[in-house]
Amino acid sequence: MTITSTARMPGFELLFNHATQGILLVDGAGLIQAANPCFLEWSGHTADEVLGKPMDTLLAGDIRSWLRCKNGQALPVKVSSTSYLQEDQHYQICFVTDISTQQQTADALKRAQDAQQLEAHIMAGKESAYRRVSNFLNSIWTNLDAILIVTEPMGHIRFFNPAAVKMLGYPAREVTDTGALIQFHDFQELEYRAAKLSDELQQQVEPGFDSLTVKARLNLPNENEWTYIRKDGSRFPVALTVSAIRDENQQITGYIAIGLDISARRKSEAELRQALDKEKELNVLKSRFVSIASHEFRTPLSTVLSSTYLLEKYTTTEDQPKRLAHIRKIASAVHLLTDILNDFLSLGKIEEGKIQVRPALTDTRKHVEKILAEAEGLKRGKQQVVYSHEGPAESSFDGSLLRHVLTNLVSNALKFSPEEGIVYVRTLSTAYRLTLSVKDCGIGIKSEDQQHLFERFFRGSNVENIQGTGLGLHIVAKYTELMKGQVTCHSEPNKGTEFIVHIPTPKT
Repeated sequence: MTITSTARMPGFELLFNHATQGILLVDGAGLIQAANPCFLEWSGHTADEVLGKPMDTLLAGDIRSWLRCKNGQALPVKVSSTSYLQEDQHYQICFVTDISTQQQTADALKRAQDAQQLEAHIMAGKESAYRRVSNFLNSIWTNLDAILIVTEPMGHIRFFNPAAVKMLGYPAREVTDTGALIQFHDFQELEYRAAKLSDELQQQVEPGFDSLTVKARLNLPNENEWTYIRKDGSRFPVALTVSAIRDENQQITGYIAIGLDISARRKSEAELRQALDKEKELNVLKSRFVSIASHEFRTPLSTVLSSTYLLEKYTTTEDQPKRLAHIRKIASAVHLLTDILNDFLSLGKIEEGKIQVRPALTDTRKHVEKILAEAEGLKRGKQQVVYSHEGPAESSFDGSLLRHVLTNLVSNALKFSPEEGIVYVRTLSTAYRLTLSVKDCGIGIKSEDQQHLFERFFRGSNVENIQGTGLGLHIVAKYTELMKGQVTCHSEPNKGTEFIVHIPTPKT
């Protein structure tokens, strides 16, 4: 069933027949008295099949969240309603929104082209029925939660519903008969869409009102997302459908534009994309962790196992040198395993945001010497670590974070230096900054690798035979960043590498 109007109700007739929501009029007994074309299209029923039937036979669920279609399918919908009293009879107006797709707008508007042929039949009935319909349509016009604008063929506004007033900030009297639909649009968007439509339709489309209506004139689906501009200059995204209104001779007498505010949808989509990106990143991290852990743990564990087995074979005093050699191998393997675990634990804390910076006044030389003493077990052969300090003895910094930075840098320097190599560690304190330098004479870093040094799991192309997780420098960069500092690298292949860390030292 459709509802038309006389010339006294042009806005109501357009709204009911062109609405992109399903609309039902239900009496106090719960029986359907009227159903608009959009609802009939979704359900697949004819008017005769739904009129006089209980609404519950079509809408089911805790909040009537499903529409039972004639073909047996269940369409997810959202139902809102308003009620009124007419001639001592209670009536309920139900607005049914298809939440599975936004495409029904164009289909519903297309059906409206046939609505005018039914005017003579619809107007038959009693005056009370007319008043009921009038109240019905008036309630729709007032309660529709979407921008509805009716224009003349040239784009001047004829009708401007309350939702448009609320969303756009213009009083209806300010835009009716004097305003134009394009005044709410960004002109750059209109230019862009005009160029795109010109290519798509193989005809010249002018920026402006033509960009909004050319598809409607050609009876093509015409729903697009636009940026709408309020009276105060603020902007919000709108899903807009523009359809042509035609007379009995198929001549265009105007256009109807229905716009839905999609700000919440855009926000949800952005949050979903962010969550998916984060999930993807975590999955990559887990995969890399499993791959690296399984590879890096295998070698030191094998060393511990084989050395333990051989220790059982050396039982005499003469075997003591051999026992000591294997004990050193076990100790080295344990140090390596500890370093790998520390890297993963540090990375986990960084990713979870659990690390807080707690600067305190600290004796720089003593603190660094203690860290270097703990790193003695990392040396190989005749390797040496030479340390020097300049400037005031005390500075304000987070000693725990500096420990992670220095330990990783010294560990790398020793790992990539020859067994007789020297690693130089230097600290320089000033009134506002602590500078830490770790310099080695090892294999160096290729220039093409240096831009990736601080990326997670990155390893240089010349370190294939040296164990490591590729996390050390990433952790150094992250800890330095937490202390609001900077880290730089200077290196040449086969000539060594120097890392320089600058940390601000505010007075505490």
